[in-house]
Amino acid sequence: MLSLEAQILLALTYWREYRTLYHISMDFGIHESSASHIIRKVEYVLINSGKFELPKKLPSRVDDDINWSVVIVDATETPIERPKKTKETTIAARRNNTP
Repeated sequence: MLSLEAQILLALTYWREYRTLYHISMDFGIHESSASHIIRKVEYVLINSGKFELPKKLPSRVDDDINWSVVIVDATETPIERPKKTKETTIAARRNNTP
């Protein structure tokens, strides 16, 4: 079982890097399903804390009595290099090569 700090780091790693659960679980030395369970548990705790609630509707005017906290989230997409499909890698081509 991972420590509380490691569980939070695992969830933050998933949210920030958006890597697959397989790769994150390999880094932390746990099973993929355990990584998924930990992320869901951390999300549940944060949501139920009441400190991470988004307003349902923005105010129509700005009042001085509203205390706004700003959270900046880096949601930059990172391009992933994918292998190109060729005739040699398709299923039909592989079937022709089987004895």
